[in-house]
Amino acid sequence: MTNVQGESRRASVKTDFDAVIIGAGFSGMYMLHSLRDKLDLNVTVFEAGDGVGGTWYWNRYPGARCDSDSYIYCYTFDKNLLQEWNWSERYPEQDEILRYLEHCAERFDLKPDIQFGKRVVEVVFDDNTELWTLRTEQGDVVRARFVIAAVGALSAANIPPFKGLESFKGKCYHTSQWPHDGVDFTAKRVGVIGTGATGVQAIPEIAQQAKHLTVFQRTPTFCVPARNGRVDPEVTTARKADYDGIRQRIKNSFFGFELNFILKSVLDTTPEEREQEFDRMWDVGGFPFWLANYQDMFFSKEANDVIADYLKRKIRATVNDPVVAEKLTPKTYPYGTKRQPLDTNYLETFNKKNVVLVDASTDGPIEEITPNGIRAGGKEYPLDIIVVATGFDALTGSLKQLGIKGRGGRALAQEWEEGPQTYLGLAIAGYPNLFTITGPQSPSVLSNVPVSIEQHVEWITECIAHMRCRRQGAPLPALPRPGRRRRVSQEVRRGRREGLRGLRVRERRSGRNRAHNCGRMNLTSPDRELRSFSRLPARRFRRKSMTLPKSHGFAHPRGGK
Repeated sequence: MTNVQGESRRASVKTDFDAVIIGAGFSGMYMLHSLRDKLDLNVTVFEAGDGVGGTWYWNRYPGARCDSDSYIYCYTFDKNLLQEWNWSERYPEQDEILRYLEHCAERFDLKPDIQFGKRVVEVVFDDNTELWTLRTEQGDVVRARFVIAAVGALSAANIPPFKGLESFKGKCYHTSQWPHDGVDFTAKRVGVIGTGATGVQAIPEIAQQAKHLTVFQRTPTFCVPARNGRVDPEVTTARKADYDGIRQRIKNSFFGFELNFILKSVLDTTPEEREQEFDRMWDVGGFPFWLANYQDMFFSKEANDVIADYLKRKIRATVNDPVVAEKLTPKTYPYGTKRQPLDTNYLETFNKKNVVLVDASTDGPIEEITPNGIRAGGKEYPLDIIVVATGFDALTGSLKQLGIKGRGGRALAQEWEEGPQTYLGLAIAGYPNLFTITGPQSPSVLSNVPVSIEQHVEWITECIAHMRCRRQGAPLPALPRPGRRRRVSQEVRRGRREGLRGLRVRERRSGRNRAHNCGRMNLTSPDRELRSFSRLPARRFRRKSMTLPKSHGFAHPRGGK
C-alpha cells in the first residue's frame, strides 16, 4: 500500500460528499476526473481492490488480454494522453493495460481521492434529506447527493453451485479472482470448466505448461483468430496523426469500432465472391468477421447460416480428430449473438496429446466435484487443479451486490429478480441521483466498452452540471414514469425480436455470463442507443416544461421538494 493510498484511507473521516463513485476502473477513474476537475465537486471513490484497474486489476489469468484493438481500447478524451502512450501489441495483455491505467491515475492525480480496500455493501436513499448513505465492509459511513456505480458489467464472479466443490483436495481458482503471484501448472493434472471468451484465452496457455489438461465444455463457441502481434510504427504514427478522425468515427459507429457492415446481402453474392470476402476477414483477424460482415447476418437466418457455415468448416479443417471437431462446432445458436471470442491457437490446442475435451451434450454434464477431481457423465477425471472459467453474473450482479435501496426502502436486487428495468443503462426510476455506467440495457459489453464508458461519463457529468445550475424548485429533466418505462422496455424487446426475422435468440437464464441480465435480450442495437444518447442533452435539457414528480429518478440537487 502506497503512502498516497494510506492518506486516502485516513481521509475517510469525511462524512459528506457531493458525489461518491463506486469502483476505480476505466469508468470510475474518468468519472472522478470529470466531476472533480470539470465541475469542481467534492468527490471520493470507494474501490474494493488495493489499486486502480477494475477488471484489469482482478483478472490476471493466463492469456488475459483485451479483444479490442489497443489504439481504441483507451481513453480518447485527452489528445495528449493518446500521443504520449504507445501500446506494444494489437491486443495488449492484462499487465500492460493495468500499467496504462496506473499511468492515467498518476497523470491526472486521481489516487488522493480514491479510498482503496473499501468494499461498498449498502447504498440507501433517505426520502427526507434526499441524500444517499453508503456503508463499506470496513465500517465507513458517508452521505452524498449523487452516487455513481462504476462497478463494471463484468466484475461479479459467476460460480455455479457445483455439488461437492468444497470437498476437492486440490487447488481451485476462478479466473476473475486469480492469485496476483500466478499459478504454477508444471507437472499438474488440470481441469478447466468453461469455454467462453475467458476459457478461449486461458486454455492454450495452460495446456503449454500442464502435464495433462481436461476441458469441460457446456456450449461450444465460434472463434475467429486474433492475429495478435506488434503494431507497425508507421501505423501507430498515422493513427496518432488522425486522432480527431478516429475519435469521431468510433463514436459514430455501431459498436465503437472503426468497422462497418458490407452494404449488401450475403445471399446476393456468388459462392466464390463471399468465400473470398470471408477469407480476407479471417486473415485480418479480430472483429471484422463479426462486425464488418454482410449486413443481413443478424436479420436473416438463411444469411446467418451461410456465414456460420464458413466458421464451422474452419473448425473441422483445424481440429484433426473429427469427433472432437464436431464437439467444438456450435449447433444451438446463431453466429454473432454472443460476443465474438478471439483466439490464439485455441482450436489447435485440442490436437495436443495431453488435452482431452469433455462435452456436456455428448459425454455428459458435470455431476459433482469429488475430493480427487470431477465426475461427468458417470466418469471421474482425476485432477490436481481446477480452473473455473465460468465468467460473470454479468451486468446486474455487481449492482445487486451493493445493497441498493431507493425511495420507500425499495431494494434493487428484489426489483430486478425478473430482469432489470433501466433508462438506457444510465439511471433507474425510483433511485434518485443514482447513475450507472454501462449498466444493463445499454450497449455495454456488446460494444468497445471504453467508448461507451466515455459517452456515459460525459452524459452524467453534463446532467449533474445542469441540475446544479438550476435554482431550487426549478424544473428538472425527468425519467419516464415506471409504467411507461416498462412499456418502452417491452416495445424495445419486441421490436428487436421482430427485427431478427426468424433468427432464434435464446434466453440463456443459466448461461455463464447470464444473458438475461441485459434485460432478457442476447442481441442489442447499440447504434440506436448511442445516437439517441448523443442528442439527448441538447434536446431534452432545453425543454422548459419538464418537471420532476417525486416518483421519478432524480432528486433536487439543492434539497428542493
